[in-house]
Amino acid sequence: MKLSLLALLPIGFCLSLPRQQPQKLVKWMPLGDSITDYGCWRAWIYLRLQNDPLLYDSVDLVGGERAGEICDDSEFDRDHEGHPGFPAIQMANEGIVSEWLGRNPADVVTMHLGTVDIVRGKPRTEELLKAYTALVGQMRGRNPGMRIVVAQIIPLGLSAEKNEQVKELNRAIPAWAASQNTTASPIWVVDLFTGFDPEVDLYDGIHASSSGIQKIADGFYPTLLTAIRDVQGVGLD
Repeated sequence: MKLSLLALLPIGFCLSLPRQQPQKLVKWMPLGDSITDYGCWRAWIYLRLQNDPLLYDSVDLVGGERAGEICDDSEFDRDHEGHPGFPAIQMANEGIVSEWLGRNPADVVTMHLGTVDIVRGKPRTEELLKAYTALVGQMRGRNPGMRIVVAQIIPLGLSAEKNEQVKELNRAIPAWAASQNTTASPIWVVDLFTGFDPEVDLYDGIHASSSGIQKIADGFYPTLLTAIRDVQGVGLD
């Protein structure tokens, strides 16, 4: 799944830009299942952050898991909380996110969850949103000012029925997020579904291929950057 970092950087971006003094350190926890664990999208985001002269050395990935991918031999922060096979509903019911955040406090959480639930069964969208609400409560219980980025999840290539469940969940996420949003702990939604081709961007009907990994990184990055700058109290130009 090798992918050149240069392909992810804006045209005209110069790696030799002078470094500025780093901003306040922001701790970012990527939370999810195997789609968060596998692949190099976290690496590509981390490297892009490191090559932003305003953010250099001011973002720390946190979590109890460690990524194993080489990712073009890149040195990147491998900490995360991506747990293969872990359904969102079970994660919420067990209260485990509160424990993870207790061990590894975070300022920002990115969340891509629900795929395992849909692959294994037919959960109602309301059940998944109830789990999301519980997870947000656990995050805010550890950090009342948590910034939360929630993904409209990537497609499934297993069957049309499963993908319809994904679409139904994704359609409901923006209204759910608006109902849970607060000034102290804002929630942003990122659309990782639109433009994601299961035939090309998945390698097994579930997990992202090299092209899919790039799309996940590209989808998360702008909103994650907004959340980071919000923690730092710095606006985007």
